[in-house]
Amino acid sequence: MTAPADEAPGWGRRQLLVVVVAVVLVVVSVGVGVAYAVHGAVASSTTPTAVAVAVEELPSGQARRDAIAAAPMLDVAPQDARGGTPATSPAPRIVVSPAASLGPADVPTGFDRTPEGAVGQLAAIATTVLQGVSIERTRAVYEQWSAPGAPVVDEWALMAAVQAFLASDAGRYVDEPGTSVVTVPAAAQVKGSDGDDWVVACVLLDVTATVVTEARAAYGHCERLQWADDRWVVAAGEAPETAPSTWPGTDLAGAAGWRTWTTKE
Repeated sequence: MTAPADEAPGWGRRQLLVVVVAVVLVVVSVGVGVAYAVHGAVASSTTPTAVAVAVEELPSGQARRDAIAAAPMLDVAPQDARGGTPATSPAPRIVVSPAASLGPADVPTGFDRTPEGAVGQLAAIATTVLQGVSIERTRAVYEQWSAPGAPVVDEWALMAAVQAFLASDAGRYVDEPGTSVVTVPAAAQVKGSDGDDWVVACVLLDVTATVVTEARAAYGHCERLQWADDRWVVAAGEAPETAPSTWPGTDLAGAAGWRTWTTKE
């Protein structure tokens, strides 16, 4: 940034902060599509618990995978991503191994062939995209990290998030010194799995956007992932139900199923 916000024509510091907060909330709330019907045995279920029980009764295969992806998650309000009262009891932990190497499109990789490994890979993909804040970079990442039959990149939630930032008033500062988006995994959950090579993984990212001033929000994101060519990639099929974006460490985050992110030593 070459000049203080208060000196920029038409841009007061307070006004710019409001813009940044709005941009972060767009990133938090954006998704690809809305909830769709759960297939087969879970079509009439109305709660996440009922859906989980019904899904477990389905045999391995496409119907089971579609049901896991479409199962509802806790409905939360936009303000729940911006803060909340810390829970008195700590949430359960999920232990994720660190990346072992750098993969295609400079995305960290080398995660285990486990549900926790899928969580780690999804976090690496999401942080690479959101911190890059670039249409070209996002497209390159998706091309290298999606399987045949996966939704097209134009329908990807992370692409929509990048587009929302760039289309906002704050987006014109993206190439200015001092402008940045930093994402840190705060929590995660495994929504469901089918065998040892298919998972719906979800991550809750602590997003800090800086455009002269700073704003933070939580961003929940889920993907179907499959093990292919010795790594986890975005799998074929409709995008999963939108993950709840809740402030990490709150009772609401625990109710949404989020487990505190812990890196394996």
